[in-house]
Amino acid sequence: MTLKVAIAGAGHIAEVHARAVQAQGGQVVAVIEKFPEQAGKFAQKFSIANQYTSVEEALARAKFDALIIGTPNFLHAPQAIVALNAKVPVLVEKPMALNSIEAEQVLEASLRSNVVLMVGHCWRFDEETQWLKNRRTKLGRIIRTKGYGIHTHWGPGGWFTQKALSGGGAIADIGIHAIDTARFLLGDPQPVSVFARMGTYYQNSDVDDTGIIIVNWDNGTTSYVESGWRQPYSDGPQASTQLYGTRGFGQLFPTRLLLPNLNPENNFIKLLPTRLRSKLKRKEVVEIKSGFKFPRQDHYPQSMYDRQMAHFFECIQTNRTPSPGGAEGLVNMKIVDAAYQSAKTGQVVLLDSMPSLRSLTAIQS
Repeated sequence: MTLKVAIAGAGHIAEVHARAVQAQGGQVVAVIEKFPEQAGKFAQKFSIANQYTSVEEALARAKFDALIIGTPNFLHAPQAIVALNAKVPVLVEKPMALNSIEAEQVLEASLRSNVVLMVGHCWRFDEETQWLKNRRTKLGRIIRTKGYGIHTHWGPGGWFTQKALSGGGAIADIGIHAIDTARFLLGDPQPVSVFARMGTYYQNSDVDDTGIIIVNWDNGTTSYVESGWRQPYSDGPQASTQLYGTRGFGQLFPTRLLLPNLNPENNFIKLLPTRLRSKLKRKEVVEIKSGFKFPRQDHYPQSMYDRQMAHFFECIQTNRTPSPGGAEGLVNMKIVDAAYQSAKTGQVVLLDSMPSLRSLTAIQS
């Protein structure tokens, strides 16, 4: 069965999704974009037959199996809710909405309609992220993580820098990638508290271009995340994450593990007198290489989005809840909201273990 897809938006990320749809054997049958010239170029590039100015118009006049939303953030929730209420599966770009209140409304629409809802936290589908996730247990209990969602010497303009349209700045744009990547690598724990410092130092706008966020999780781990646009330096590329465990260290970009050398020979060496021990060479740490090159040629490979789309298609065909779905998207929005609140008040914000999420989940039963 060839899945027919409509795409809301005609910018860069919409093109990425269109290529991903085609890679999975799907067909983009409609583009939803209020600017005719932009819609026309997009339709021509991907051989799309139909152009509409709103999701409502597309639902009334076209037939499609799923909607992909790649529009500015303020449109994410209203467009998703309209489609979900019409029982059309949705893949919505991150952030899921302008704030957690809107995100709850989107999730509720999905649960009431029993329709697939996926949120585009794409780094979960990156090969290197999955390599580290699959080897996390070698590190023992993870005590802390450090991650980066930063653009150096560059930052977006336009609607990204307008709070009414974006909901937030660097943290909503790329900091959320670092937050979700850490949470994914940890096995999706719930946030307990958030402390943040944010500000605008590198541009003239009403959104943040610099942020430090500390999240405490219910499994006892603490995550430190840096977000920013136009920063003079970053310790790692986007979604770069470090895991500090009781038995070792793991990281993304470069992707590897560092584990203590448990070779029996080393235990023997420790029993030798100091004068003899110093003459023998030994490795205290063993590096387990992932085999992935760093830096890689394309840090945002199309293949990552192709795997994301494959998961979305599979969930539609099997009526299975995606991961990341609305629940994961809502958790991330609650963390972002808490970070803004903390930055404003200077206080730690305690989260309530998502009681609203539990009540929404009960809708399905």
